Amino acid sequence: MTNTNAETQQLGPIRQWIKDHPTIWEFIVFNVLSNISTIARFVVTWIGTAVFVAGLGLTAPFHFLIFNYPESGNGLGGFLTFLFAEVIAQVVNFFVQMKWVFKSDSSFKDAAWKYAILAVVIVVVNLVLPGYVTSLCQGWGLNAGLAGTIASVVNTVLAVVVSYPLLKFWIMPKNKDAKASDAE
Repeated sequence: MTNTNAETQQLGPIRQWIKDHPTIWEFIVFNVLSNISTIARFVVTWIGTAVFVAGLGLTAPFHFLIFNYPESGNGLGGFLTFLFAEVIAQVVNFFVQMKWVFKSDSSFKDAAWKYAILAVVIVVVNLVLPGYVTSLCQGWGLNAGLAGTIASVVNTVLAVVVSYPLLKFWIMPKNKDAKASDAE
């Protein structure tokens, strides 16, 4: 795309770069604003670990179907911690992504059921994985809080890799008019 010098000066170099690279900018905004749900996930993980593991001592092994939270993975308390953390993070993320990142004009009900499917997949994976990651980290000598934080980081990275393309193209696509104006 060729821009005149006057256009570049009027927009400024950063805004011009954003205009010239809307998809890259959207991915950057997606990652930056995803941190709102990531912060929610971490806060709930820390609170849950303090309440369920340290406070209530719910560290008895928890094994149900695909979920495996041995005592070294904080047991039932670890499972409850990650369950609450994931549910809160996914609710926060839905609204952030729909309204601020993708600025989707999809109807709430059309996007919500699709997001619910994605969220269930993410939540199940993010509930299965932490038991193993936490146990591994504690086996390396890390404390419960740090092990839980590392498990949350692993969950977050995995969620980004899976969710961005699904959100952009399936759950929260822009209508054709919005796509045409973005391409200009």
